[in-house]
Amino acid sequence: MYNIQKAVSRLDYAPKLKEIAVTDIKKGLGEFTPKPDKPVSFAALKATLKSAGYVLDAADIAVAGTLEKEGDVWVVTVKPSGQKFVLEGPNVTNAVSGNEPGSPIEIIGNWKTVGQGTSAREVIVPDRLRASLGDARYSVEFISAAFVLSDTETTKPLAPIRVTSPGLTVYKGGAITPRLYLIRQHLGVLEVDRQVVDLSLSYTPSPHVQLEAEVPIARTAFHDASTSGSGIGLGNITGWAKYRFFRKVKTYGDRQAAARFGLELPTGKKDAPSQTQINAPAFVRQQLTPINGGLAPHFDLAFSQAGGRFIFGGNAEAIFRSERDGFRMGHEQRLNTDLEYVLLPRDYTKPGGELFLILETTFVHRGTGRLNSAPVSGSSATEYYLAPGLQYAARPQFVVEGSVQFPVVLNTGPLTLRTDVNVLLGVKYLF
Repeated sequence: MYNIQKAVSRLDYAPKLKEIAVTDIKKGLGEFTPKPDKPVSFAALKATLKSAGYVLDAADIAVAGTLEKEGDVWVVTVKPSGQKFVLEGPNVTNAVSGNEPGSPIEIIGNWKTVGQGTSAREVIVPDRLRASLGDARYSVEFISAAFVLSDTETTKPLAPIRVTSPGLTVYKGGAITPRLYLIRQHLGVLEVDRQVVDLSLSYTPSPHVQLEAEVPIARTAFHDASTSGSGIGLGNITGWAKYRFFRKVKTYGDRQAAARFGLELPTGKKDAPSQTQINAPAFVRQQLTPINGGLAPHFDLAFSQAGGRFIFGGNAEAIFRSERDGFRMGHEQRLNTDLEYVLLPRDYTKPGGELFLILETTFVHRGTGRLNSAPVSGSSATEYYLAPGLQYAARPQFVVEGSVQFPVVLNTGPLTLRTDVNVLLGVKYLF
């Protein structure tokens, strides 16, 4: 629902974002009070919501101004913008009854824009007369509006923790997502602990495209029966472009699909521990760096479907790795699924305060790696992981999340590190 507020806030006459309220998520109801010195436009409201993926079904507007008559047409002029609203419909006579031209009046009714360009005019079809306003009661006249969307999104933009989301966060906005990974691995007597800080920054310039950059920094500590060591360094930075090619929105539900392309750049620390630092084969020691090789394109397809309190999603990804100084892990194929349930609040009408139960799965097949441009026997792997987690949307703009990933199937070669557990803690801030 933050996406709706963000879309409305881009209007010239809109108030600050926090003053735009989504009052009922299931029914798609919202309201706001425009800036008093700016002319308003129903057509502009409809267009800006459409650009963000929503259909404006109707809007009511309340105006307080001066009643005037231009020929046979009754008009309400508001200040300080000086904008005129034409009154139309069967209730006009009753709405202005007892009021003379030049008197203050408040009108509420259905709002629409008639005509286009310079001939466009804002029209109110009166619903009822709320009250006549005396000068002593109001020093500044006002306008307020409430809108109804015929298509509304689900509880929040879909945001699985480890699985790729086809959602685009915020149109003409974005997200900052710092995450901490705590990873334990082993291979025989060799034990490895990694702490990875991954900072992701995304921006959505259009209703279909999202751009993202991902920057990891990793610390790796290792030890065996006789030696130990550690190192810290930058990992490979990845740039992403996502294109959402399908979206179907319905009341309290959402279905969408996207294709994503990433390019992993050879920016990470490549220096591996020496044989004297840890007694392990060269291919194993290379795995103690923050990188899995050099330049690597990523291809990803993601899909999600939401209805009521359940959200299901999944993505398929292929990674083609190139060598860096003669080393790379094998090419990867990944298949992930995401199942979410909105646990709280039980009576859900306004955004914010949602608690999600999440269960994600990851299947990974990794082919044969290379060292000094030669295939390394025993470097392939087939793995399957489960990752239960929790996600809490403290506010529509701020999300806290965490999950614990553990292996169910580990069919790895004798030269591949085996992952025992992967803990993820993160936050997401939308802007």
